[in-house]
Amino acid sequence: MSRLRRDPRAERGVSVLSPGGRLRWARTTLATRPRRDPRAERAAAKIPAERQRFDGLAGAALSAAAVEAAAPGARIVAHPAFLVFAVVDAPRGQLSPHDRRTLAAAHILAAPGGAVALVGPAAPGAAEAGADRLVRLDGDADPDVQAQRLVALITHFAPRHALWAESEAGGDLARRVAVRLGEPLFAHAEGIKPNEARRPEQGRRVERRALPPRLIALAEGAVAPYSGRPCEARLLDAPVPAACEGAWLSVEDVRADAEATPLGEAGFVAAAGDGVTDFDGFRALARALGATPGASRRVCDAGQMPRAAQVGASGTVLGARCYLALGIAGAPQHLQGVANCETVVAINTDLHAAMIARAALAVVADAQRVIPALRALLAEGR
Repeated sequence: MSRLRRDPRAERGVSVLSPGGRLRWARTTLATRPRRDPRAERAAAKIPAERQRFDGLAGAALSAAAVEAAAPGARIVAHPAFLVFAVVDAPRGQLSPHDRRTLAAAHILAAPGGAVALVGPAAPGAAEAGADRLVRLDGDADPDVQAQRLVALITHFAPRHALWAESEAGGDLARRVAVRLGEPLFAHAEGIKPNEARRPEQGRRVERRALPPRLIALAEGAVAPYSGRPCEARLLDAPVPAACEGAWLSVEDVRADAEATPLGEAGFVAAAGDGVTDFDGFRALARALGATPGASRRVCDAGQMPRAAQVGASGTVLGARCYLALGIAGAPQHLQGVANCETVVAINTDLHAAMIARAALAVVADAQRVIPALRALLAEGR
């Protein structure tokens, strides 16, 4: 009776004849296993901010995302043991980057066994952003009305945690809810783990760490956005509170003057660089688009635009939803000023300009010729 014998040479590789007639050794792999790519994991953990920061949980999140990506269908939590509220601002009906990071932080606190409930107005992309449940909370100009409604929702659903974005609107609402509930708020949280929340104190000289309380306001860039499978985003029936005290009788939206809006507060900024020579035409285009005008440092140094309009590390660091760069190549200091912009549109003649690489939409053309063409289209109502 014979038995099979292992052939180590066959397991290692085979001999093949090269085109030149020489015998060479070709390695083969009989059994393979996935290999980690530390560089890709570190790149995925990088958080865009003024200072380079990394999300310590991104490695585990990346592995979980890879496992979830291999499985078909949406993530479904049929019977969650508890809920974690993520109260979003959703300005103009769209989830902001800060909202998406709040949802990701809620996922960290919801694992395992819990579900993330997005609380706010209806916004597209909620399932992809990580919402297992949806709780409608329509926007209202009176923050007291919003706070009263949120207190009713928290009392009814009893979430384990409720998170807000530490923004102008979200931070104010979180504090109003905390006062009404009589509970402490962990504000300006810069790190979230399942058993830890941390924030800087005493002028950033010390770091406070504590168990995550029920109410948390999350600072910008605290965690990486959710990158797992799309979630169910099932709508929950929410209670309707009694008549709200101090509700306003009417609400009127007043559009702000874009030219008078400070760059740091502007949602849409159009900036001119060396490729622009007709600055009257540029200002007219910004006015027609409803954008706040800005400029590169060299344009401001030349006196073509005021110093307050300078965009960059030595000027104003933007947080705009959209940034239109006209004739700006993209010096490193200028790119630092637009790092937090959600969408960048660049118009430049140089295909290899740094601003073209940064842009989500690029037009390789002379900015001075594009400006009158855009003004003509706007004049035609297109």
